[in-house]
Parts: sequence; C-alpha cells; structure tokens
Amino acid sequence: MKKVGVALLGLGTVGGGTYRILVNNKSRIEEEYGISLEIIKIMERDKKKAEKLGVPLSVLTTDINDIISNPEINVVAEFFGGIEPAKTFLIQSLEAGKSIVTANKELFSKNWPELEMAAKKGNAGLYFEATCAGGVPVIRTLNDAMQANTITAIKGIINGTTNYILTKMSDEGADYGDVLKTAQKLGYAEANPEADVEGYDASYKLSILSTLAYKTAVPVNAVYREGITKITNADIEFGKEFGLTIKLLGISKKTDKGIEARVHPVFIPKTHPLSSVKGSFNAVYISGDAVDDIMLYGRGAGDLPTGSAIVSDIVYAGLSERHKRFPQVLRKDNCNFISDFESEYYIRLLVNDKPGVLASLSGILGKYDISITTMVQKEGENVVPLCFVTHKTCEKAIQNAVSEIKKLPDVIEVSNIIRVER
Repeated sequence: MKKVGVALLGLGTVGGGTYRILVNNKSRIEEEYGISLEIIKIMERDKKKAEKLGVPLSVLTTDINDIISNPEINVVAEFFGGIEPAKTFLIQSLEAGKSIVTANKELFSKNWPELEMAAKKGNAGLYFEATCAGGVPVIRTLNDAMQANTITAIKGIINGTTNYILTKMSDEGADYGDVLKTAQKLGYAEANPEADVEGYDASYKLSILSTLAYKTAVPVNAVYREGITKITNADIEFGKEFGLTIKLLGISKKTDKGIEARVHPVFIPKTHPLSSVKGSFNAVYISGDAVDDIMLYGRGAGDLPTGSAIVSDIVYAGLSERHKRFPQVLRKDNCNFISDFESEYYIRLLVNDKPGVLASLSGILGKYDISITTMVQKEGENVVPLCFVTHKTCEKAIQNAVSEIKKLPDVIEVSNIIRVER
C-alpha cells in the first residue's frame, strides 16, 4: 500500500476538522483508495488545541524546517490564513518537492503565479479545492469533469456569511445590523466582517474559478466588487413585488468582447435555482456549450465541510503520478476585461409627488436608450418612493443617466441601484 506522509500547518477550526477526518476515516481511505495517509508533523504552538484533539505531542513542531527537510512528508496542508507566513512556508514546501493543499483563497488568488512557479520547480502539485465553496467540489468539476465544454458563464453564491444575512433579511424582515450580530455570535461572520460583507472574500473565489473556467488569468484586481451594506429591507420588499430575490453573487462571463468578472448584490427571479439557496449554503451555477447549465450546491464553510475538501485533495495529491499544471496564470495575455457590462437594473428613488416627475425621468432615460420594464410607486404625502426595473442596458449608460437624475429638482435621492440577472 502506498504511504503518503502529511504535515498540517495549524490546528484551527479547519485544521482541527481535517485532523479528525484523517484519523477517523484512515482505515476507510486505505480500503477504498489503497493509500495510507500518515500524519508526520503538525506545526502548532498551542498544545492545548492538540491535546483537545488527541494529537500526540511527539508530532508537534514550531519549526517549518522540521517539515521542509523531512523526506517522509509528501503533502503539506496549510490552515494559517492570511498571506504571511503561509506564503513563504508553502513556497518552501513546493520547492522542496512537497505538494501543497490549502483553503486560503486570499493567498492563493493573489499569489497563484508564484506558487505555480515554485510547484513547477519542485515537481510538486497545487491543490486548492477548499478555496472556493467549502465542501462543494467545484474546483474538481472545472478541472476534471468539463473537458468537453467551453465554459461561457459562472454565477455563484460563494460567500455563506452574506447569504445567511440576506436570507434572514428576506425571510424574516430582519434588520441588517441585527442579523450581522447574530451571524457573528454563530461564527458565520468575523468580528471584523469586512472581507465578507464588502465582497472581498467572494472576489478572491471568483478570480480562482474564472481563471480555471476560461483558461485565462483573471486576477483579483480585474474583478468589480460591491458589498451588501447598502441593501435595505425596503429594497428587498420592492424586489418581492417584482418577483425577485436578492443575493450576493459572483458573476463571470466569457464573450466575444472579452471577460467580465464582478461581485455585487443581484436581484434574480424567484424561479432561478440560485434563489432557493438559503442560509450559509453555497451554490455555483456553471454554463457550458455542451452540458448547458449545471449547479453544485452544499455547505460553503465549517470545520468538517472544508476539511472534507482538504482531505479529498490530500488523497488526490497522494495518488497523482503527474500533478496538474496551470500555465494560464503565467501567461501575459492581453485579455480584454469588460467593465461596461450589460445588465438589467433596479433603481429606487425618493421623489416629490408632483406632476411631470415621471416625464423628466423618462426623458433622461430615453437620452441613454434605457427603457423601463416595470415600475412601482408607493403612496405618500408630498414625498414618495419610486422603483423601476430597466431592460438590459450598459453599466456606463446607467451611471450617466443616474448622474443626471440626481440633479433633477424633484428627485430627493437615488436610494439604491441593484443589478438584475435572469
């Protein structure tokens, strides 16, 4: 039976979950896959964490050289998070010929070229299933199950924290601030939730998924990003009147004009498969020219779901005689990234209740070839909310039109603009 030596960098939430899976499922993995995964070293300063998990103290180390220089270690799984020292340790591992497994989406998305070069130098492998959508096997699907397809689009709920918040707001009418506090108490959101609620986490994941899907490097700085902090209960209720559900989506599309990649709140029809994905669950909707549309769904975070993806990668790395390479991240292609993308738009205004307001709005929208599909105006005294959804148009046209609308004397404010995807 093939023996594979494994080192774990850290025993935090996911590291601990991974350790438990490796120990509890060791015999089953041996029986089913003919591979014996042996935990050789664990880099962890906190002995109490190790003792709580039942880790033999003899395997603990605080020195990365105990891992780099050990010829028995074949695979290094990293759980530190952040950029450093994780980046340095992973590059050292790769150059020493040890394959790496990571869930660190920020590190991976921002430093993929350096990791790829180090992997090639050490004839080692990069395994990163857990960077996107937790336990949902979307990376493996893109790498190993879509060869017959030219992938044309990805739409995904790839951040569980924001999906939990928006679900609570939509289903229970809860206030954003209150739901965020609950999410923090439950461990869905960090004390500083910026990476989740402002869309950074999702942008890292979309960069990785798009790079794999389109065989072209789609760096994080090419991903347009907006968070959910401006979404209100008023927007959600207006959306329901239009038959729409609010989600934070990662969206990328490959067209004849180039690639668009964006993360932002989106209204989608209640009939869309993604609209039924609630709570902290993730889902990725992939469109291919042969397979048409598929959706992968499951838990996007947590110790055991993410640990499941990590252990899958460890097994995959241990069995691989030849590791997959990703030359697209090293190419300097002149890929065109589209910023003036097309979408439908939901626009909510607060206006004076006077004759001629709609005519003024229509005149500006017509100037930029923007037409309205549906509109709702609520009753009020003197000042009323006005909401409408446009036909598909360009981002720049909407932004130019809104700039002029803001200057109309009877428009008190443009309360929100949210894109709509069908």
